[in-house]
Amino acid sequence: MTMQTLARDGAGIASGRPARTYLMCPPTYFDIKYTINAWMDPAAPVDRDRAIAEWERLRATYVGLGHTVHLLDPMENLPDMVFAANGATVVGGMVMGARFRHPERGEEAGAHQEWFARHGYRRFRRATHVNEGEGDYVFAYRAMVAGHGFRTDPRAHNELHDAFGLPVVSVELVDPRFYHLDTALCVIDPFTAAYYPGAFGEDGLLKIKTLFPELIEATERDALAFGLNAVSDGRHVVIPHDAVDLERKLTERGYDVVPVEMTELRKAGGGPKCCTLELRP
Repeated sequence: MTMQTLARDGAGIASGRPARTYLMCPPTYFDIKYTINAWMDPAAPVDRDRAIAEWERLRATYVGLGHTVHLLDPMENLPDMVFAANGATVVGGMVMGARFRHPERGEEAGAHQEWFARHGYRRFRRATHVNEGEGDYVFAYRAMVAGHGFRTDPRAHNELHDAFGLPVVSVELVDPRFYHLDTALCVIDPFTAAYYPGAFGEDGLLKIKTLFPELIEATERDALAFGLNAVSDGRHVVIPHDAVDLERKLTERGYDVVPVEMTELRKAGGGPKCCTLELRP
């Protein structure tokens, strides 16, 4: 089966009302205390109140669009826990747990596992190799796109296939500014994705172009504004407010674009998607 066939066959999954269910974690203890990506500078001032306000507006945006948001309790010693998307991957009620590369975030995996156990998720797969959840795993309806190069171990991609039974399309990230796949690729609907070509190796670019019948190319400026760290329900696309060219391109294609401000949380290398783990039933 070709990648294009996989994309076309995914149309039925996106049908029906666009309501989604998300897991988020308040940035109560958000800070930049270490450097584990190209964006983080512990010497930079952090306005936690502003970060909380950005996060609250993002959560309210999802609720206003008709989506359900569950909350993960923050932990004082885990300042990056607000980036809930990195803690797991959930498809069909199956949970693939994360295993973080950097010890500074290691305890987040256990916090996620405990949350899923308390909330009735009985199908949980522990990770053997490093994977950083939906940071590097992007659900593409009939396939999973899996990134590697900076965080996730490519050997973890076999575990991803075993967990969900979906084809896995492995792509290499080559620009450290785009250290996670979800900073460089956003699946909009079963046929469409937005991406920044400069983040990928040549082989990965070919795979992305084969998988998606319709591709929207982001400018470097919009990619650096974390415009691709967006959340789409197939109709509405929530993106950072300063990804203006990408907003225009999406609007021209008929999507309802919802801009949100994420400039404070971006200091740690995060945007809307980083803050949002989708719980796919």
